[in-house]
This record gives sequence, structure tokens and C-alpha cells, in this order.
Amino acid sequence: MAILLNSETTMVVQGITGREGSARTQFMLAYGTRVVAGVTPGRGGSEVHGVPVYDTVHEAWKHHGPIDAAVTFVPGLVVKDAVLEAIEAGIELVVMPVERVPLHDALDMIDDVCRAGARIVGPGSFGVISPGKSVAGWIGGTEDVAREMFPPGHVGLISRSGGQTTTLAWAIGQAGLGISTALHIGSEPVVGTSPAELLPLFEEDDDTHAVA
Repeated sequence: MAILLNSETTMVVQGITGREGSARTQFMLAYGTRVVAGVTPGRGGSEVHGVPVYDTVHEAWKHHGPIDAAVTFVPGLVVKDAVLEAIEAGIELVVMPVERVPLHDALDMIDDVCRAGARIVGPGSFGVISPGKSVAGWIGGTEDVAREMFPPGHVGLISRSGGQTTTLAWAIGQAGLGISTALHIGSEPVVGTSPAELLPLFEEDDDTHAVA
């Protein structure tokens, strides 16, 4: 198994028509992630790498729901609205690669998401990867690197550093082990999910035998 992401997880990319959103969507699709829709206001009816684009998350949910997760490639100054839109539509996991999110916006988002019973990974997160199953964000960077640096196995990985997430996963692989799920929880001053909140999820996962 894994935590948060598996091969059945469906995903929407907010900001999919932007440079980062488009490039990272291509990477996620190549890895095998089930990206079912994208959202960019005013760009509804278009496609990015074969993924249909909608004006709102509610429209994407109407056509492809239920949707399990959202990845936000939206500028930090306006990402709060995007996250709240995703949560209001019913999405329970938001992965935020966005950096430089205003502190008060981050605090407000985290509070609202917690009240809704959902979860934020980030802000400032490289992403989440369950090797061989799914990836959200840009952790690994390319399909080949992601598969090489994050071999599947039974060690969960939590890091505050994006670079050290990859380095530690590589070291675990070199030791003949592998990763069940790896998470860069974010590099911003305040993040939505802490290691203490992730450890019980790993403990309940039969496929995770240790956590780094």
C-alpha cells in the first residue's frame, strides 16, 4: 500500500495552463498519475497534454468526480482562493508546490482545511510520491529520475527539505531498501501537515515497516 496517494488516486491540477502547471502535469502523467482534469479560470474547454481544462473545480468535479486530490500551481498571492475552492468542491488532499505564500493566508487556509476534515501538504512542497503508483507535484522532476531515486519498498520518508527528500530516498535505495511513500512537507514557515500527523498514517500502513 502507501499513504495519501495510490494508483487509484484521481487528481486535478489547478493552474494547469501555466508554464509550471503544464510541465509538471506532463511529468505526473508520464509517471502514471491519474490526472483527470485541470482548472484555469477563463480557459475552460481547452486541453493540456490531453487533459480537459475547466474554469472551476466544481465543473471538473461535475464531469470527473469524485476527485481525490488537487495540485496547485497558482501564484502565492492568490493560492488561498484556489485551495478553498478545491476544498469546497469536496477534495480532501491539496498538494501545494507554491512558495512565498503570505503568512496570514497560510494560517487561514490551514485552519479552514482542518475544519473541513481535509489536508494540505505544503505550502512550498516539492510533492508526494508513492513509488510505482502515483506522484503529486514535481518531486523527482522527471519520470526517469523519479523512478531511479525513489525505488518502491517499505520505508516511509518525511522531510522539510526538498533536496534532502531525494538524497535520503537515494541513500535508502543504496542500502537495498525502498520507499512506500515520500513526502516533502514544505519549506515555508508554516506548513499544513506535520511529521507528527503523518506518523500515525504510516503506522497504519501494512506496507510501511519503518520511517525516516
